Amino acid sequence: MREERGKLSGDREIAELYTLWGMIVGNVTIAEHGKFYLRGSIYGNLTIAYGGRAHVFGRIQGDLIVKRGAKVIHSGVVGGDIVNQGGRIFIELASKTEGKVKTKSGTTTFEKAQKLGE
Repeated sequence: MREERGKLSGDREIAELYTLWGMIVGNVTIAEHGKFYLRGSIYGNLTIAYGGRAHVFGRIQGDLIVKRGAKVIHSGVVGGDIVNQGGRIFIELASKTEGKVKTKSGTTTFEKAQKLGE
């Protein structure tokens, strides 16, 4: 398991259990077997490749791209678009997407609000 705090520059590829509390200025790719918890910020795009997993609690300034066979839970803020290219995305009510949600293939699920009294 790896945890990063502080500011990192440059593109990253992650293929392990990784938690980011700080920020990355650059694009980030989660490779197969990578499991990523974003609690900080990414100033670039986040791409989840085949077999990768991510839970976004923090902020992505660019796009969130989910490839075939990848899984994502979106609880934070995405400044660009969310593009599903064959993976599974779960978008929680508390999350915010400033761009569009585009499902080219795969499954995109939105959390439903509960009615009072349920």
